Amino acid sequence: MSDWPCGISTGCFFRTPILEVLPAVREGGFTLIEVCSFPAHLDYHDHGQVEAAAAMMRSLGIEANSMHAPFAERIDISSNDQGQREHSVIELITASEAAATLGCRYLVLHPGPEKEGRPTPDEWYWRMKNAAESLNRVATRCRELGVVLLLENMLPHLLFGHASDMLWLLGAIRETNVGTCLDTGHASLSGELPTVVHKLSGHLRMLHANDNNGDRDDHLPPGEGKIDWHSLVRQLIKWRFQGPLILELAGHGNAAEIMERARRAREFLSEHTRRAVAEG
Repeated sequence: MSDWPCGISTGCFFRTPILEVLPAVREGGFTLIEVCSFPAHLDYHDHGQVEAAAAMMRSLGIEANSMHAPFAERIDISSNDQGQREHSVIELITASEAAATLGCRYLVLHPGPEKEGRPTPDEWYWRMKNAAESLNRVATRCRELGVVLLLENMLPHLLFGHASDMLWLLGAIRETNVGTCLDTGHASLSGELPTVVHKLSGHLRMLHANDNNGDRDDHLPPGEGKIDWHSLVRQLIKWRFQGPLILELAGHGNAAEIMERARRAREFLSEHTRRAVAEG
């Protein structure tokens, strides 16, 4: 299987209300999206606002593949502070309910906090246990809503920034409607991109496709950085990946410029896929 649908995350317009963004996305040639949960873009607490976005998507013929759950230092499902952990779980459950209203298939979640530094081995263990228990609660609500929960690999300087962390969590979660979303930029910066598709292959449901130059999380369109996309595409084919590719790009330029770069990236990925298939 290599006929992967390619969509775009609305995160490149995170400062602009989603109702202003959706027509530009559709006019730019994309009908598959991941919805950003940044409050200025879409307040997932506001059911009326979420329903309005869902209605506009239907009218434009846009499908919500996924919603990116909120992430911030205050949202920490691994925290040893029970109050913070409970607040974080409630936020993620609220986001999962918004995802269901939008018709999303997936809720993509950063399993760790946006906080630098690797904890001591003892703290790491308890944080992992806390995260797994919290994720069970979120995954249970997702299952009730018909949404699949996907854990995203984080940047290497953060907790859960390595494939081994992700695999530990997947083994500790009791619910079965849980998979992974591979962020290509994060995996490139961690040095794991050559092997991560194999490691996550039994759990991999979608990609956040973005590029960088090897020194920071640039979120460039594929083809504008240094990632070896041909090698990555060959891995995806080898391990029978069957999910969508969601372009997760930085918001540089106006809407027309962003969408033009997204279209070029989509064609770039399609060309590498065609070449890889032809090579066998």
